[in-house]
Amino acid sequence: MVNNIPKIEIRFKWWNNTKEVLFNIRAAFQMVLEAHKKSILTLIMLIVASAILPILQAWVGKLIVDTIVNSINHKLPLEKGLQSVFPFLLFEFMLISLGMVITSIRTLLEHILNARLDYSITKAVINKTLELDLQYFENPVFYDKLQNTRGGAGSRAMSTVLNSFQVVQNFVTLASSILILLTFSLPIALSLFVITIPSLITQIHFSNRYFDLINSRASEIRRKQYLEYLLTLDSTVKEIKLFGLGKPLLKRYDDLFWKLYNQDLKLVRRRNSVGLLWELLTSVNFYIAYAWIVWQTLAGSISLGDMTFYLVLFRQSQSTFQNFYRGIGNLYEGSLFVKNLISFLALKPLVRSVNNPRDVPCHITQGIEFRDVSFRYSDCTSWIIRNLNLHIKPGEKIALVGANGSGKTTLVKLLTRLYDPTEGKILLDGIDIREYNLDELHKRFGVIFQDFVRYQFRIRDNISFGQINAIDDELRIREAAKKAGAEEMINELPNGYETTLGNWFEDGQELSGGQWQRVALGRAFMRDAEVLILDEPTAALDAKGEYDIFQQLHKLTEGKITLLISHRFSTVRMADRIAVLEEGLLSELGSHQELLALNGTYAQLFRLQAEGYN
Repeated sequence: MVNNIPKIEIRFKWWNNTKEVLFNIRAAFQMVLEAHKKSILTLIMLIVASAILPILQAWVGKLIVDTIVNSINHKLPLEKGLQSVFPFLLFEFMLISLGMVITSIRTLLEHILNARLDYSITKAVINKTLELDLQYFENPVFYDKLQNTRGGAGSRAMSTVLNSFQVVQNFVTLASSILILLTFSLPIALSLFVITIPSLITQIHFSNRYFDLINSRASEIRRKQYLEYLLTLDSTVKEIKLFGLGKPLLKRYDDLFWKLYNQDLKLVRRRNSVGLLWELLTSVNFYIAYAWIVWQTLAGSISLGDMTFYLVLFRQSQSTFQNFYRGIGNLYEGSLFVKNLISFLALKPLVRSVNNPRDVPCHITQGIEFRDVSFRYSDCTSWIIRNLNLHIKPGEKIALVGANGSGKTTLVKLLTRLYDPTEGKILLDGIDIREYNLDELHKRFGVIFQDFVRYQFRIRDNISFGQINAIDDELRIREAAKKAGAEEMINELPNGYETTLGNWFEDGQELSGGQWQRVALGRAFMRDAEVLILDEPTAALDAKGEYDIFQQLHKLTEGKITLLISHRFSTVRMADRIAVLEEGLLSELGSHQELLALNGTYAQLFRLQAEGYN
């Protein structure tokens, strides 16, 4: 019994692999059908016609040869001989023309399907990335997965479907050919099948090797793409030129390219060498069969037309067998890459709304409470935030102060449910925010992050994106720009609110860091939110700009819960209370004057910054 275990394991492994491949092929078909059902159904009909054409062409060739031989043997006049063979010639011409028409239509349909499928899959991948939460995007393993998914997912799914059709077409052609060849010679028919089996095994073996190679180096491919990005982007070119980094970085790019290239070349060489060996053996098999058919003709067992028919049929069958096995190998390889796409689309967000979520209250009456909140990343043992308790009252302004890495931005991510706490809970009006509808919750926050996005669109787009359902509200856009102190700057631009920002596109207008920040502030003010979160809102502004925004913030945050993160104590002083975070712990809490009197961390940091202005 023990000796049978390895065989049973191999059998189950083979069956599981086969089931997985069939599942992936089915998924690829589903994707293509959803992309354009009409094209795929038409393609199926054309493939059935293409499968029958080779047999008909070989058969007509036999009739032409037999008719010519018969005319010569009976010494028919030239005109009579031409008349007898002409219908067969015409029929053959029609078959060849039909084949050309089918090929042309198939090419057109495949182009349509490729374009639609690429769009469909790209859209599905983008939708999935929109669905997934922040935790995925802060994990390099996710980017490797995304790289493997984006590496020609559409073309892989399409090639899987086309290879499926090709396999079916070749199978129909082969079944017809072998039935005819069996009536002539059993050994010849069997030799076609046997001689090409090693080719299939080789194809599957190298498909696995290639798939493993591609998946194993996703990180290196991303690194190569990152080097391309660094060497060609406007935001990096200044530093690269001034520091003389161009050639050193290009050297790294070269090293990576040649490493990947040599890995590919090594595998392709081995694959082609083994493939060539089986091609040569296949040719030997053909000429042995060729000699047998000629011998049968010379012995008078078959006619010259039969010889032509069997030779053409055998040659076509041999080529079809090779294509059949090659198609199965390609089908297997394609299904492996489709698996990457399927597994990516199967990812589920970790932060999502509960079943039957509560409606977010129209107005906050009790405030926001962090109750025993702790957080750490799933793959990390150290805590980012530990046992944090903080109650923010309605309309209260809270400033978060602390060194980089003390947990300030993480606290904001927890409040906005980009992450969920590892321990404890965050309450909004006494209810755990996890019980609220997630999309509705996000709409209640007006946020500007320190690393805000600089959209290479019009100014009006950059501002109106803060409230997407008011994207055409001209009055609201202008009011938000005015609140952010961006109105004067916008009016000075050549096309005002229609000006395209950045320099990626034609007629784009690049802004200074401070100007970009005013636009981002406008985006935050565009949203009529009861909770404002401002992460370093004046970091890129000059002294006057900071003073102007500071005065505006007093008015704009009135009656709103405001969470302000800043290293500038001139900004922090506007808060009702200041929370000092140290290594994830809330170490001090109070007003500016209270914390100065406490003479702790805040007082020390304040005095250090004040000395810099003396």
